[in-house]
This record gives sequence, structure tokens and C-alpha cells, in this order.
Amino acid sequence: MNFLNHYHQDIIEKKLENLNDNIKCSFEFFPPKSINGKEKLFSTVLKLSKLKPFFFSVTYGANSGERQNTYNIVQKIYKKTGITTAPHLTCVDATFNELKEVAKFYWDKGIRSIVALRGDATEKTYRHKIYAVDLVLLLKKVADFDISVAAYPEMHPEAKNAQSDLLILKEKIDAGANRAITQFFFNVESYLRFRDNCIKNNINVEIIPGILPVYNFNQLKKFSSMTNVNIPTWMFKMFDGLDNDLLTQKIIGTSIIIDMVKNLSHEGVKNFHFYTLNQSDVVYSICHMFGF
Repeated sequence: MNFLNHYHQDIIEKKLENLNDNIKCSFEFFPPKSINGKEKLFSTVLKLSKLKPFFFSVTYGANSGERQNTYNIVQKIYKKTGITTAPHLTCVDATFNELKEVAKFYWDKGIRSIVALRGDATEKTYRHKIYAVDLVLLLKKVADFDISVAAYPEMHPEAKNAQSDLLILKEKIDAGANRAITQFFFNVESYLRFRDNCIKNNINVEIIPGILPVYNFNQLKKFSSMTNVNIPTWMFKMFDGLDNDLLTQKIIGTSIIIDMVKNLSHEGVKNFHFYTLNQSDVVYSICHMFGF
């Protein structure tokens, strides 16, 4: 037993050495559709609120019913925790006037932080020709919202090239966005190169890495195919033969994220945004270990 205790202590010390004490976290949730899903969500929220995150965010549906659901969840999370909770707002299937009304509604209800996104485009979106930069400009005209926008270390799937993608980010920042949160990634070097390129292009806001824990590798492969995220070859090897062993996948996935957070923190990253998928166990253990 003493050997195991010393062994575990050595692991912890190696993971935590030289980490910055000022590291903070934030967490993203999605609106569940079932009663059980809602119970699970708020159990997760209460668990993660113990970590005193910088903020929570809640994803957004395109139709009015889902918008209302997002708003209800944002308000309930804030009332239960007192932690800033930012609704996602997208341009999908909306006109400028509709977005303006939503923004005014949020401000009047005391919501000061928003994650502004174009969203998954439809024919109607293209017809209105409203993009994330337009949404940022609109929000800033309505009120002085604190605005987060999306960034893509491995390039947006629809981008012409990396430079044009970077210029789109710069437009959003110049329009008034306060920070950028990245798409998830697993190549730390991709994020670091992207951050360097942001600095070279006078994008002088924090670029918060978006972190997606690995719960199910097959699910992760589907996510990556939709988002232009590269999964390194070494990850395929690590998860090979584990399709029916989700517990082992979760353990390996936790180790991968721990190493990512450690390496990024050594490169000066102070804030991390976790895509929780409404689950707390892996994210909580990682953040607790690092003393977030």
C-alpha cells in the first residue's frame, strides 16, 4: 500500500510541476430534451460549480422553442450557482431584426455574456447573408455585451485557406469580441502555431483552447469528420480494439487530456474551455487534479 501511495504521489507531482496557479476553466453544456437529461445536466452543473469556473455556456437551437429552452437553462443555472452563464446565439435561419430582438431580450433579462456564432448554415442563412462578424456588430450596437467567438486552429471546414480563416477571426475581434474559444483539437502544436499566427496578425485577445474529453472514440471520430479536426495516428493506435470497452476508453482519454492541459499550461495558457457533453466525472477529476 505504501508503494502504491508513493507511486501515485509521484505521478501527481510530475503532472502538476511548474503549473501556473492562476489557471481557470469554463464549461459548455447543451440543452437536454428529456426529463432525465435535465436532471443529469443540473447534477453536472452543481458538481462543476464547485470548481468556481470563469463561466458556463449553453448551446443554442435555431428555432424559437429551442431558443427559449436555452434561455430557461441559462437562467436556471445562474440562479442555482451564481456563475456567469452565457447563451450561444447563432445566425441560423434568423433575420437581423429577429437577432436584434433576441439580443435586447437577453440584455433586459440581465444576461451580459454571449457566445456569438454563425452556426451550421442553411439555405436561409446564406440568403440572409448574416455571419458571425455581423452578429458581433449587432450585439455591440444593442448593448455592451461580453462576447466570445469561435476560432479554428485546424481551419474551419468551409474556409478557403488558413490565412482567410484567420482574417475572419480578426474581423470578429475588431468588431468587438472579447475573446475566442477554439474548436477542440488534439495536436497541441496546431493550437500553438495558431496562437502565434493570431499574434502576428494583431489578434490581441485571449485564444482559449476548447478541450473535448474522450468518452467514446467512435463518437469522437464522427465529431472530427464534421469539424475538420485531425485525430493523430497515435490516438487510433491507443484506442484500437476498445470499441466495446468504454471504461478503458475513458481512462485513456482522461490521460490524454491531462497531458494536453499540462503541455498547454507550460506554454502560458491560463484558461481552458471544456466541452462537457453534459458529463462531469472526467472533467471534474481533471480540473480538480490541476487545482482549478
